[in-house]
Amino acid sequence: METIAVLKETFKGENRVSLVPESVQRLVKHGLKVLIEDGAGTNAGFPPSAYEAAGAIFISQQDDIVNKADIFLKVNCVCLHDGMMQILDPYPINSTIIGFFNPFKNIHNVKALAEKKMNCFSMELIPRISRAQRMDALSAMSSAAGYKAVLLGANSLNKFFPLMMTAAGTISPSKVLVIGAGVAGLQAIATAKRLGAQIKAFDTRPVVKEQVESLGADFIELETSHDAETSGGYATEMSEGFYKHEQDIIGEHIVDADVVVTTAQIFGKKAPLLITKNMVESMRTGSVIVDLASENGGNCELTTPNETVKSNGVIIHGMTDLPGSLSYHTSEMFSRNVTALLFELVKNGDLSIDLKDELISSTLLTHDGQVVNSHVKKNIRIIIIK
Repeated sequence: METIAVLKETFKGENRVSLVPESVQRLVKHGLKVLIEDGAGTNAGFPPSAYEAAGAIFISQQDDIVNKADIFLKVNCVCLHDGMMQILDPYPINSTIIGFFNPFKNIHNVKALAEKKMNCFSMELIPRISRAQRMDALSAMSSAAGYKAVLLGANSLNKFFPLMMTAAGTISPSKVLVIGAGVAGLQAIATAKRLGAQIKAFDTRPVVKEQVESLGADFIELETSHDAETSGGYATEMSEGFYKHEQDIIGEHIVDADVVVTTAQIFGKKAPLLITKNMVESMRTGSVIVDLASENGGNCELTTPNETVKSNGVIIHGMTDLPGSLSYHTSEMFSRNVTALLFELVKNGDLSIDLKDELISSTLLTHDGQVVNSHVKKNIRIIIIK
């Protein structure tokens, strides 16, 4: 019978927890034993009493929990140490870890875990297939980020969002431009609409036009013969000429925008540059940009990760962990995602890694001493060649 351990988060500022009491109860009913490291869950708003009522066992010392568990859960499996992103938890050889690894940026960690013969399941790599929707933690966090990005933009803006009829006359609604209509972008549109703004949205994929318009936004079309979407539903990397064409179109609309939310990212690659310094200078003083791609290079040339900067009177937010600021609900979301994955992995009480299963093979990062994920292996080869 497998024992699951919920470890306390070590990433600076990370307030989420990988498993909430609701999920603990489901796993215990499934016959699994759940250990909670003392302090895990507190910052997200889940007290020890709730975990104990759900059937979890609290362990005060990390060494004790490491020696007693088979499967380890964390939200962020890496943390900043000595100026480098590292994995510091003392996992035993041959153990299983599930969480966010950011594998494309932390190749050195991936290779080290493979050498320790770890079974690592990266929640970023959940495939976009119908069967895996319940486990899609990346989409869950993207939805939270899109929601919070609009709130951050509205809070920073020196205008009202909605149309207002006042004794002093009519106040026009703010104008919001959303760049990228994936999960984060669509949630940003929906949130801005609820706040009463006028919204335009841009995406290279014509297939999202109907979704954008159904949420009440105007869709900015890009005429192209290129296929801008992979079979898995992700945006594809395009040529420099293509991005220059995008910049020209965005530039025509950004001058009128009060708040710009950028969400454009490419799976496993650096985010495309879509807003140049000159484009920022064309914006109205007091306007706001919220760059949700800041962790991967940013869509705006002036974005600084984890900082808010001002250029030519324009406020540019580069926060990399907006989902973490909603730690109660995003913990619930992540917990449900990881619990659904556990039910696929644990059969009759024992861990079963079926490499023929698309869901398992796509999410599995390291196994049997090797980096086994095809996307990550490709990046390792690129780094070696460079």
